[in-house]
Amino acid sequence: MTRRRFLKGGAAAGAVAGLGALRVGPARGAEREIRIGYVSPRTGPLAGFGEADEFIIAGLEKALADGVAIGGKPHPIKLLVKDSQSNPNRAAEVASDLILSGKIDLMLVASTPETTNPVGDQCELNEVPCISSVAPWQPWFFGRGGDPAKGFKWTYHFFWGLEDIIGVFTDLWQTVPTNKKVGALWPNDGDGRAWGDPERGFAPALRKLGFAMVDPGFFKPLLDDFSAQITAFKNAKVEIVTGVLIPPDFTTFWTQARQQGFRPKAVTVGKALLFPRSVEALGPTGDGLTTEVWWSPNHPFKSSLTGFTSRDLAARYTSATKKQWTQPMGFIHALFEVAFDALSRAGKAGDRDALREAIKATSAKTIVGDISWAKGPVGNVAKTPLVGGQWGKGKQFAYDLTIVSNKRAPFIPTGGTLRGMV
Repeated sequence: MTRRRFLKGGAAAGAVAGLGALRVGPARGAEREIRIGYVSPRTGPLAGFGEADEFIIAGLEKALADGVAIGGKPHPIKLLVKDSQSNPNRAAEVASDLILSGKIDLMLVASTPETTNPVGDQCELNEVPCISSVAPWQPWFFGRGGDPAKGFKWTYHFFWGLEDIIGVFTDLWQTVPTNKKVGALWPNDGDGRAWGDPERGFAPALRKLGFAMVDPGFFKPLLDDFSAQITAFKNAKVEIVTGVLIPPDFTTFWTQARQQGFRPKAVTVGKALLFPRSVEALGPTGDGLTTEVWWSPNHPFKSSLTGFTSRDLAARYTSATKKQWTQPMGFIHALFEVAFDALSRAGKAGDRDALREAIKATSAKTIVGDISWAKGPVGNVAKTPLVGGQWGKGKQFAYDLTIVSNKRAPFIPTGGTLRGMV
């Protein structure tokens, strides 16, 4: 398949526009096939994280016809995709299957500790190189028993950390007149336990900045009654709410909070408020809610693999699917960017040690920013930038997410200023 033929076919297919033609030589010889596994939550309560996967992978599958050059030789690539179903046990099961039956050379995995951690553990156990993303680095690293002095041998991760999101959230809150009382919603899952950790989580950082946290304790995900939490917040006169909830839980909480007359001045929540669909489900009460922004069409980055800017990728997604862009799509794109970059530098196909060292030595410019494991807080972690955003009534879609705080990453432009809650 020539690049001209690929692009012509891709334009007709629509969804193929996700990645475009990969700039590697055609793999028509009999060189060894490179097998890549990819695991993400395509179904279940975390499915929002995998909503754009089909678009990205559809483009990638066609582009994979050109293969990847390793040691100067073109190698065909086969991509094996698995759904974690938002379940850690399922994630471990499909990872094991990809490693033992699929005979993969490289694992890619994304989206929350419930998927990244069990997959990473399987790769570490079976000595398979693994690149992961879309989970704060602390629950990924410490949640797997990581020791900063030793690190991991086979698993490498890029994303931001709790220090970044705490900074972004508090930057937002300090622009709103409040009594600095923060109500916390921590689910009993990988993210919730990390964010609510009394030593590494939000509590000690908030105290240093003069905020008082009201923490009713961990709750079981998919809770159907948040009355106890709402009552605790009302009794303590909480004016700020934060947490890291799955979308169904925030919808339940926010609906019940309004019904019970609880109207905080600021609501800044991770995970649940990332997705346009989740905010749309709230109706008019979604206006003014705030969250972190890891990637957007306004991020000033360009893919070294496809040449697409952030705005290009978002526009192609909307054109092909008629849907609004989502934050994870940039990081899924970047996962494959980093994978191809490392494979091209591995020197020898099928050499896991060589591929691991190539990953470790990565210094790549991607659509989510520069990725380098030489600069991380621990050896297996590369950091990416983070800013703050607010949902407001949109033009083409019901709501738009506008960047309103970039103190932690001033090179990412803002699109407005923080508004008060409706």
